[in-house]
Amino acid sequence: MKAAQYEVEQFLYRQSELLDTKKWQDWINLFTPDGIYWMPPAPEYKTWDGQPAIFAEDKNLMTVRMNRVLHPDAWSQRPLWETNHVVSNVQVKTGKNGTLVVKSRFHMMELRRDDVRHFAGSYLHELVKTKTGYRIKLQRVDMANAQAAYDYVLQVWV
Repeated sequence: MKAAQYEVEQFLYRQSELLDTKKWQDWINLFTPDGIYWMPPAPEYKTWDGQPAIFAEDKNLMTVRMNRVLHPDAWSQRPLWETNHVVSNVQVKTGKNGTLVVKSRFHMMELRRDDVRHFAGSYLHELVKTKTGYRIKLQRVDMANAQAAYDYVLQVWV
């Protein structure tokens, strides 16, 4: 399991790097074809199906969001913001059907114009090992400050 621990940590660090360098298509490609990015409004939520969610996106919706943010006529998105993700406390366990269930903690700083916002919480990843490396079947993001009042909504992924 030590090798898996190291590989998973490196995968999570790479994921953060892709987000922070705005290589969003490469990040989306880390998901399985049926992969889901989910941010529930509270930790007690068990599913996104038929429930409110801050985000509940498949690869198609992630691509739509990326294209909207990057569109040359999206003046409200300029200048693009900067993010900095820190991932820690990585715990790896074996899940169903050979998946790995990974719990970790994160802190993300977002700089947009002169505003700095901080988001923190926990990730739950369900990872599938493929010939080309790990792929994300589920990324659940539980933000510690999900209920906070914000001046503007999140545009990119936490």
